[in-house]
Amino acid sequence: MAKINKILVIDCQLAGISGDMFLGALIDLGADVSKVTAAIKALEKKEYGYKNIKVHVQRVMRKGFKATKIDATAESTHIKSGPELITIVEESTKNLKLSEKAQQFASNTIRTLVNAEAALHGGELSDAHLHEVSLVDTPAEIVGAAVAMEDLGLFNAKVYATPVSVGGGLFKFSHGTVSSPAPATLAILASKNFPLKGGPVESELTTPTGAAILVNLAEEVSGFYPEIAPLKVGYGAGNKDFAEMPNVLRVTLGAPLESGLLTDSVVILETNIDDVTGEVIGYSVDRLLREGAKDVCVIPMFTKKNRPGQILKIVADAKDAKRLSRVIIEETGTLGVRVYPCKRHILNRELFSVDVQVDGVGETVKVKVARDIQGKIIQIKPEYEEVKKLAEKKGKPLREIADLITSRTKEILSKKEEEP
Repeated sequence: MAKINKILVIDCQLAGISGDMFLGALIDLGADVSKVTAAIKALEKKEYGYKNIKVHVQRVMRKGFKATKIDATAESTHIKSGPELITIVEESTKNLKLSEKAQQFASNTIRTLVNAEAALHGGELSDAHLHEVSLVDTPAEIVGAAVAMEDLGLFNAKVYATPVSVGGGLFKFSHGTVSSPAPATLAILASKNFPLKGGPVESELTTPTGAAILVNLAEEVSGFYPEIAPLKVGYGAGNKDFAEMPNVLRVTLGAPLESGLLTDSVVILETNIDDVTGEVIGYSVDRLLREGAKDVCVIPMFTKKNRPGQILKIVADAKDAKRLSRVIIEETGTLGVRVYPCKRHILNRELFSVDVQVDGVGETVKVKVARDIQGKIIQIKPEYEEVKKLAEKKGKPLREIADLITSRTKEILSKKEEEP
């Protein structure tokens, strides 16, 4: 696992995100303008159908904030099909000799975009009517973002995002009048269960290209920033200048704090129960875990009139809070569930399959390895059920088998870290 030395926060909760806003923010953050410009102008090929590409980068003001604005224009010879756009982006990043991660990002982004458009308008990529997407803006913003991200070394960063603002009201495009968010934008966000919020103005704030970039970069989404030491902030400007707010996308580059621990946001669900059987409690715990709870515990307590009871306590993702609350009420008969937002410090966890020799016979066991944000191994823990099964099969103590697997895992990981 690579060490995480950089953290990028895409703050799109105020004015949403578009491809040009994101690219402008990266340039404002310090990406090489000449590299980005050259990459976009490299799209000017006869087979791509773009002529006279012009790239204009400038500093602008948006409601008192300085931000970077980038515009790419070109003459387009024809409306591009989905496969054409995918080819243009993928060939361009390959010809630019970008890293594998940068090429994969660009490919994933354009495919997310054209697949959403195709599903809405035609069903097949070749039949989709990609009017707006055919303009040079789309490949320029995606290829430009890939170049800028690589120039800043951000493909090795941990990327966080806030919930995205999508605006509201009605706007016109090639298919007539639609409400914001645009159908393709909504489809892209829905495909990754990416949280959105309407407003704060009646205008389209998040574009399909911006949404496609966002869902293919963000590893975690939270209304709050992670714990970081901020190093630099970049602002990318949108086309419009709103009276109500600055139309800017903010990206923050930071370094992880010295604790080496990741932080995420969860919710705690809990309720007091004193009138159900042990069987009901046991079944409730099993069902909550099957339904997606991260953890469930039962804590002994005394309720009113000194009756013995239990606190049923669940750790879950915020998106699952209402559904799991319903499960708790259905299974236990409780009249209410308390919900608390909670931050927690966590380690990265990876699951490995490890081959070990027990009495001269090869066996494969799954092992969980926990690391801090710098990649340092904090804990190695074989999966209990598999260790139990192997101990029973070999007639050996559980502790002996667990120690054997742990030692073998350390040996394998140590060799991997020594590899160049």
